[in-house]
Amino acid sequence: MIEKMKFLSITGPKEDIDRVVDTYLSRYEIHLENALSELKTVKDLRPYIETNPYKDVLEKAQGLVESYHDLITDQTGRNMKLEEAVEVIISLDTQLKELTDQKNVLVHQRDELKASRDRVIPFAGLNYNVKEILKFRFMKFRFGRISREYYEKFSSYVYETIDTVMFKCEEEGDYVWVVYFVPESLADKIDAIYASMHFERCFLPDEYEGTPVEAGHVLDDRIGSLQKEIDEADRNIVEAMSSRKDEFAAALRRIRTFSTNFDVRKMAAVTKHDTHNFYILCGWMTENDAKRFQKEIERDSDTFCIIEDDHNNIMSTPPTKMKNPGLFRPFEMYVEMYGLPSYNELDPTILIGITYSILFGFMFGDAGQGLCLLIGGFLLYRFKKIRLAGIISCCGVFSTIFGLLFGFEDIIDAVWLRPQEAMTDLPFIGRLNTVFVVAVAIGMGIILLCMILNIINSLRTHDVEKAYFDTNGVAGLGFYFALASVIVLYMTGNPLPATVILVIMFLIPLLVIFFKEPLAAILEKKAERMETGLGMFIPQGIFELFEVLLSYFSNTLSFVRVGAFAVSHAAMMQVVLMLAGAEAGGNTNWAVVVGGNLFVCGMEGLIVGIQVLRLEYYELFSRFYRGSGRAFETDGKAGRVPGHLNRMERLPESSKHI
Repeated sequence: MIEKMKFLSITGPKEDIDRVVDTYLSRYEIHLENALSELKTVKDLRPYIETNPYKDVLEKAQGLVESYHDLITDQTGRNMKLEEAVEVIISLDTQLKELTDQKNVLVHQRDELKASRDRVIPFAGLNYNVKEILKFRFMKFRFGRISREYYEKFSSYVYETIDTVMFKCEEEGDYVWVVYFVPESLADKIDAIYASMHFERCFLPDEYEGTPVEAGHVLDDRIGSLQKEIDEADRNIVEAMSSRKDEFAAALRRIRTFSTNFDVRKMAAVTKHDTHNFYILCGWMTENDAKRFQKEIERDSDTFCIIEDDHNNIMSTPPTKMKNPGLFRPFEMYVEMYGLPSYNELDPTILIGITYSILFGFMFGDAGQGLCLLIGGFLLYRFKKIRLAGIISCCGVFSTIFGLLFGFEDIIDAVWLRPQEAMTDLPFIGRLNTVFVVAVAIGMGIILLCMILNIINSLRTHDVEKAYFDTNGVAGLGFYFALASVIVLYMTGNPLPATVILVIMFLIPLLVIFFKEPLAAILEKKAERMETGLGMFIPQGIFELFEVLLSYFSNTLSFVRVGAFAVSHAAMMQVVLMLAGAEAGGNTNWAVVVGGNLFVCGMEGLIVGIQVLRLEYYELFSRFYRGSGRAFETDGKAGRVPGHLNRMERLPESSKHI
């Protein structure tokens, strides 16, 4: 069902808008419309333009949430004044920034020491004071590495022929870390030779004490000391946030509420008077909320509300808010996937809930697997609120029912029939599986129901052509009902009444469908009866009529898949039992039975679910449902201007007195 909407125009002194929003509107669901767009005919109105004073504070709070989300709770019953909330967020943000800056300085120092240690560690084989080497004046030295291949070549063919001393330090992968010394006078020549061997030089800072090994130990100690300070800084940050998490949660809620409420100005208009300025807010509420809101503000002398009952006088169309019984509420997901119903349109949620569950149960008739779907879906929907799980649970009920009706081998006797065995003799056709006949009969009943719903929807929208002359209107209903009646009468051995119906009721609707354009023009009193000339109208109408007949035939036969899946499910379970050895009379392999049931339940359940959804969209919705509505938005989503009030951000009743 679709909730009835009322259009409200709320006004009062300009400076009073925050009080009204915080005291009243924050506790109601309201779909705000742009007041300037709604009141185009009203003069002396201008947009309500002001800078949000809570924006910066809210950004600080949201930054804290992103940085410390693991330490923050959203469960608090504490209420807080606006001024206190601002002070809490600013002070906490300042405190945490100071602690974070201190930690960052320590981290920077630690990382620099780690880099120094990483530079000296490869030269651990050099048993000499690094600081003393760095003080050499007449002897040049070079720290670096060379690939193992070039090191061996250099050692074998070059080293003995040049004036240099090279110390091998460490080997790491394909490289050898070395230090070489040369006289100052020969430095350029020797450096060129080493460079030809792809020597990669490394520069060490003048900050080491002792040998490379000793310098590494000293650096490790300093790194460890800094790490302790960093850990202490982390504990201070956690303590600062944890000790004030309830306080921060209350402050965040208050600031977020006021910031959201302030953004309502984007949807408001103000009068252009020099002395007394008034704000105007326009929006949609449910009928019950509108009555309660109007009653609540009766004694408020500064707040006025006008409720418009005639939607024709309103610029915007009413938004759609669905309200269905709890059992059918999960099926709203399928309706939303297709498109929300418009305000004056029938809500198909209950229809899809019933038909989807029945068709699924018919195609997937299995008592055991149905109970698994029922229980598993119910638990997921109960504790995780997954709407698809609620749909699966409903389908599991009907799957269990049809499983009992169909029976199972020699274990469960069929209450109604066995899909693989039940046969029916039909005139002109011969022997046919009963489930196929039943599936087609169900499909024809659903198609007739959808035609009736299309007539209702079309009359609601004053669409004469679709209501009376369309293939899914009165003419289509008459034709298809006559067709169904003829088929039933012939199949039951009553050809004479069938022939009469064929002549009287079969041809007349076809003629109405053929001439739907001129007939609709006559009813709507249009001057032009045909958009094209008679020469084009007749052949075009013939082809369209042929397409209509073909669509009726294909749409009806589309429901044969319902019976086909019922038969295939029974056959697949027989295969599972055969593989498990249950039909041979020997020892049953229960692992195969369990695994086979899980496989069939998962794979076929998914396929059946998709096939039923296809039937719903293409065979049901396409006949009567348009899905052109817009959602009842209370949080500024879907590209709308922010300013809608979110139920999640409402304050408790006691907070309005703060």
